[in-house]
Amino acid sequence: MRDVSIIGVGQTPVREHWELSLRELAVQAVLAAMQDAHVEDVDALYVGNMLSGELTRQEHLGALIADQLGLTGIAAMKIEAACGAGGSAVHAAHLAVASGQYRRVAVVGVEKMTDLWNGSVTAGLAMAADGEYEAANGISFVGLNAMMMRRYMYEYDLVEEDFAPFALNAHANAVHNPNAMFRKAVTLEQFTKAKKVADPISLFDSSPICDGAAALILSRSENLNGNAARAISIAASTSATDTLALHDRQDPLWLRAVELSSIKAYAQAGITPQDIDLFELHDAFSIVAPMSLEAAGFAQRGAGAYLARDGGISIHGKLPISTMGGLKARGHPIGASGVYQVVEAVQQLRGEAGKNQVPNARVAMTQSLGGVAATAVTHILKGK
Repeated sequence: MRDVSIIGVGQTPVREHWELSLRELAVQAVLAAMQDAHVEDVDALYVGNMLSGELTRQEHLGALIADQLGLTGIAAMKIEAACGAGGSAVHAAHLAVASGQYRRVAVVGVEKMTDLWNGSVTAGLAMAADGEYEAANGISFVGLNAMMMRRYMYEYDLVEEDFAPFALNAHANAVHNPNAMFRKAVTLEQFTKAKKVADPISLFDSSPICDGAAALILSRSENLNGNAARAISIAASTSATDTLALHDRQDPLWLRAVELSSIKAYAQAGITPQDIDLFELHDAFSIVAPMSLEAAGFAQRGAGAYLARDGGISIHGKLPISTMGGLKARGHPIGASGVYQVVEAVQQLRGEAGKNQVPNARVAMTQSLGGVAATAVTHILKGK
């Protein structure tokens, strides 16, 4: 297998993009990544997306976006893994380059979610769960996470306020991210008074519905096209799965896919959790953050929330997370989020994160989850 590096990144602001279509968002992100990489062509295009057919009546995104980029003729395909589609697209692209099949590929994660009323989006998101045994019986995606959070609170004797540091940290970091949707800090009082979405999950426990696109250019490390000084190495790219339905798990409070994907990633990169300088985790809901920290080996079981206390997850903390706002405050354009995470990790490792820069960042980890962590895709990146 060949070594693979990221030589270009691009992104659009995460917003309600009423004036831009899905294809326009994707094209803007890819062109920005190609410009950053100083390249004019790629051998293949991988598109991470979940809901294009459901919300925009547009499938066949690989050919569509390649066409709009003026790159007809290249291999192009859509990768779908629910909310983990973006991370899965990066994983597929990495394998394509590492195998020697392609010398250089583009990855774009894109989602357009705000053109239809929220009932349609909620119904679409429910497709990330088990359609026959969960969604068909009336449980929404946020409802599944709410049940998991309620049980977690019961088992570990926690209250809703114990999850506040995750939201407060994300919003504090988003203030300095020009591409974030919510660039405003949140106070503890605002968190505790927020309206419930699905008890105990409140508005500030939940990532927003939004639009956006993020892109990467991956290249064989042996031929970086003049980008060696800013290239970031992909030290590990792994994926794992768990049961799709929450009720089928032996232990609903343990994210087995996260554990498996993380273990494989550490082994592939030749490191341990203690070597990670920052972690872009999948904080679609507050409950996912502590459970991911535990399953990925950063905290003992039931102690993930304690890691967030006293600034432990802040930019200058023991383990910075959601350094550019995370899914919670940067926004969660479903199929794009996993690519945004990698773009932001590259910014950190290049030293280009501005006021959000993690000091001396050399090793970053990103993790994109699909469904209630039925899919987990982990990437470990290394800078110079």
